[in-house]
Amino acid sequence: MVDHKDKRRGTKAEGGSTGSPKDSHYARLRRAHRDEKAGGAPQHRPRPRIEPGDGPADGLVWLYGLHTVRAALDNPARKIKKMLVTRNAAERLAIADLSALPFPAELAEPRDIDRLTGSDAVHQGVLIEAEPLRPKRLDALGETNLLLVLDQVTDPHNVGAILRSAVAFGAGALITTARHSPTESGVLAKSASGALEHIDHIEVRNLAEALGELHHAGFQTIGLDSEGPAELEKTFSGKKIALVLGAEGKGLRQKTRETVNALARLDMPGAIRSLNVSNAAAVSLYVAGKWLRGSPPP
Repeated sequence: MVDHKDKRRGTKAEGGSTGSPKDSHYARLRRAHRDEKAGGAPQHRPRPRIEPGDGPADGLVWLYGLHTVRAALDNPARKIKKMLVTRNAAERLAIADLSALPFPAELAEPRDIDRLTGSDAVHQGVLIEAEPLRPKRLDALGETNLLLVLDQVTDPHNVGAILRSAVAFGAGALITTARHSPTESGVLAKSASGALEHIDHIEVRNLAEALGELHHAGFQTIGLDSEGPAELEKTFSGKKIALVLGAEGKGLRQKTRETVNALARLDMPGAIRSLNVSNAAAVSLYVAGKWLRGSPPP
């Protein structure tokens, strides 16, 4: 006679299934762990991390990512020097013939681009080397009724996200200071997701003087401050608005606070009373756009 109890014990001790899917799963994990300790290759080994290369040639920038590169290709003001692209990315960018492009382009493997950008960069299989876009002067400001002004916001991820919101909500230009602002880079352009090619970037040396010039041009300048005396949507008084945002942590500088026409806050009834600067930019652009279109929020 077979002792079924002993048979079950023997099967379990030998690493077989006891009939439970959970036990079977854990048994496989134990075997994989034993194999790895014994020198065997694990089933899922993470990709080795690759550090960024030496960077682009002097005076040039690397831009990467499908949206970023597509927007750069479509921008006649963008001077591209060369491209590396995988076959899959070329198809997604609708590039049928690399030789037909007005600059050198070659097929590459993802790891080839990794060696330039580093494996942490989400390049999506395409990289271009290009001249950076030249910032404009304030006197080159075109016709617009909505501007975004940054007071020493230095993080390129934040500035890229702000650019994306500025384009989405119809701002005519982004104004930054010549110092304490990020230069054009792959990180900034990737965060902007193509927006860098769709909005004027104006660079000023003295922000207080620039705000004064905006006042003469008919703009109401409103500084965003979590402790502002009034809600933003109750602050608007004109038909040309320039929203001014400061860096996270320190916010607007004192001279900027003294120069703007008004300080205002975003109404946040929740427990957290402040937002990341890129989120605050998006919300304030939406509210200002509603006002300018003749539909002020309730």
